[in-house]
Amino acid sequence: MLSTTAPRIHLGPNRDPALAWGIEQGGGVLVPLEYADAVVWSQGPDTFPDRLPSSVRWVQLPSAGVEPWISAGIVDERRVWTSAAGVYARNVAEHGVALLLAGVRALAEQVRATSWRKAEFDHRVATLHGATVAIVGCGGIGRAMIPLLTAFGAKVLAVTRSGVPVPGASETVDATRTTEIWSRADHFVLAAPATSETAQLVDAAALAGMKSTAWIVNVARGALIDTDALVRALADGSIGGAALDVTDPEPLPEGHPLWTLPNAIVTPHVANPKTGLTAVLADHVSANVERFAAGQPLLATIDIERGY
Repeated sequence: MLSTTAPRIHLGPNRDPALAWGIEQGGGVLVPLEYADAVVWSQGPDTFPDRLPSSVRWVQLPSAGVEPWISAGIVDERRVWTSAAGVYARNVAEHGVALLLAGVRALAEQVRATSWRKAEFDHRVATLHGATVAIVGCGGIGRAMIPLLTAFGAKVLAVTRSGVPVPGASETVDATRTTEIWSRADHFVLAAPATSETAQLVDAAALAGMKSTAWIVNVARGALIDTDALVRALADGSIGGAALDVTDPEPLPEGHPLWTLPNAIVTPHVANPKTGLTAVLADHVSANVERFAAGQPLLATIDIERGY
């Protein structure tokens, strides 16, 4: 039964109108930090308070990836912390499919061309129809991508931590079998969290196992790929290409080979643009405020040991 006492929520560091609406829509009241039962934060860890009052029992963070918050020592065991995991899935899924299509159809090189090069490009324009796309870390983003990919006639091979079948995927394998997929799929989308287990998941050995026409799309974290190994594979043409919305290092410095390799596409971490973040996050905040008031489990609870 819903509590008769409205939860007291501090919204920081500024009063974002969309998040204020979400809090009030969920039945919460906005209060200064010293009176708060919970905190909803809209910016990064560098703006977060050094200390929280002992009354704060829940903190809602604005991002799906929470590694910077954990590494900064902000996320603790004294209260419940929730992320925005899954909230931005549709935005990121759309961008990821656009990157994959751009790679498979050689769009980036054609757009850069300054002359009519039909004979050169004609045989390189491929299709997703009939292709197998492996989504590594098939959580919210991956699940949002499945109907988009299958609409183009692609089959999806889902890789998840548990291996529990993912709706819409033609096959699901657990993460311990990831090495099997490099030779099985035609293309790859990385959507896994950055943890010690996924660091440089795509290394020289993984790249060597891929088809020469394979494209890799990374919409997760740059650290999932061994950048030096990727540059070598792109330069020698052992894979088709890479389309990256995230890089390691990030931001990618000027003069880095990934900017000029013809089979590399780089977008500056804009799959989920900041300009629309809080509007999308507001509904998630509203749902969690309702759950907090009712004493129900919160959505997207962070597991510190797992790192997400």
